Amino acid sequence: MANVVDAAGEPIPTSSVLMAAAKHIEINCMSENVEFLKCKKKDPNPEKCLDKGRQATRCALGLLKELYQRCKGPMEGYVGCMYYHTNEFDLCRKQQQAFEKACPLE
Repeated sequence: MANVVDAAGEPIPTSSVLMAAAKHIEINCMSENVEFLKCKKKDPNPEKCLDKGRQATRCALGLLKELYQRCKGPMEGYVGCMYYHTNEFDLCRKQQQAFEKACPLE
């Protein structure tokens, strides 16, 4: 079973965790991600967008930590299912519903 957080309680951004929280990240971190993508489009030099990338990463990691604190059981169930089924959403709809009910999309 995949762990959602490490021993210190910090989120581990594995593919299963990120896929399970993708809708939440899309909604809650949209402005940070849009700014990062605009920067990347404007200037292909990776150094120019490091700050915007850090902001997007900080938003996503903070959100993962918040989601885990608010909905630990349902999130672990959904992440575990996604891990077991190699991130196949269709095989984890029951767990997805429980997670989204416990932590509604805002």
